[in-house]
Amino acid sequence: MATLTHQESATAEQLVVTDGARKTFITIIVAGVVVLIIGLLAAIFHIGEGEHAAAGEAAGHLSAAAGHEAGAAAHHEGSPIWLKRLLVSLWHSNVFFLGVSTIGTVFMAINYVAYAGWSVLIKRIAEALSAWVIPGAAIMLVVFLLGRHDIFHWTHEGIMDKGSANYDAIIAGKSGFLNLPFYLIRTIVYLGIWAYFSWKLRQLSLAEDQLGGTVWFHKSINASALFLVLYAVTSSMSAWDWVMSVDTHWFSTMFGWYVFASWWVSGIAAIALTAIFLKQAGYLKALTVNHMHDLGKLMFGFSIFWTYVWFSQFMLIWYANLPEEAVYFNQRLGGFEGRYTGMFFFNLVINFVFPFLGLMTRDAKRQMIIMKIVCIAILIGHWSDFYLMLMPGTMKGENGFLIEIGVAAIFLGAFLILFTRRLAAASLVPVHHPFLDESVHHTT
Repeated sequence: MATLTHQESATAEQLVVTDGARKTFITIIVAGVVVLIIGLLAAIFHIGEGEHAAAGEAAGHLSAAAGHEAGAAAHHEGSPIWLKRLLVSLWHSNVFFLGVSTIGTVFMAINYVAYAGWSVLIKRIAEALSAWVIPGAAIMLVVFLLGRHDIFHWTHEGIMDKGSANYDAIIAGKSGFLNLPFYLIRTIVYLGIWAYFSWKLRQLSLAEDQLGGTVWFHKSINASALFLVLYAVTSSMSAWDWVMSVDTHWFSTMFGWYVFASWWVSGIAAIALTAIFLKQAGYLKALTVNHMHDLGKLMFGFSIFWTYVWFSQFMLIWYANLPEEAVYFNQRLGGFEGRYTGMFFFNLVINFVFPFLGLMTRDAKRQMIIMKIVCIAILIGHWSDFYLMLMPGTMKGENGFLIEIGVAAIFLGAFLILFTRRLAAASLVPVHHPFLDESVHHTT
């Protein structure tokens, strides 16, 4: 570890969120509202109705292979299409932003437990990401309570009752896990754990800033170790509940890892992109290309990890070719008149090919413009990844993009407001962190 004092190596830096930045965030929200309204009007007045009719016909043909669940959805039960799309879009974007937000706490906890020094200068960015955890938790509970019948087929009345016209033996066999009280309890537990440890690690960090000493560092390590154990369980289970149970007949034992990989690489991209913007705005003076290089390596490596999990899941299902398993990829590759086929391949290109080629060389990871482009691509790519996870199982062939993009823009603007507010609430540099000098003099 370097021997320079903190005062010689780095000093406190306070972020000032300018009026221009606030106006930009509000503009993003307003633009999202406009796109959302246009999308809702298009859906309500059936603009592009021919496409929906063709998709509906395709859904009817696919129902024989997909089973009762796809067939029931093809009959448009539940809310009108425009409202169903709105509810699914709220769920989709919130699952994505909530997962990325929690990754800030996961990243910080991993670095505490690993006694990592290189990441101290970007620690406050990771802390600030968790600003969306509590708002996201509230939105998730509200959307589930209001729109569960439109998102989750297993919540329909009579679906698990023998003798009911809606009875489904496969779904009924999962009633011990997929039932409303237990589902809500699990969701509240996940969100409560994530919110508590995000708050706890933030409070310990602020106390360290104000009071100094290493006691806060050691308390943070203990809290982080416990959180990581709990997160390992709750992240996988939340993926089953919030995403995989949309396709109730289908399941994958790799799905928890798959969703985590998508959240994780998106969270790293969000941290790196924020660090770049702050550096270009004149903040984080001690941040160097060495830190960017390490963030680039994480994005490069975990883009490959995401692809490994994706391919392992796909290859096993393709090789076995069992109808109850293959239906998941049949829907996304050729089902519903190929409405998802283009996005299926786009997903692979933007989430694997692009970051793999873009970050392959050492120099690329040390160029801010390349890093910025790759970060943005990864965030867009994994939002589209969650789109592919959720839309075929909920909307079938009635999917679209205007409503979804509008909702995502509203979430993005709101997220940036809360994120930058938390960033500005404390020094960007944790001046009393015991490993600060190691981070300042980090080389790679």
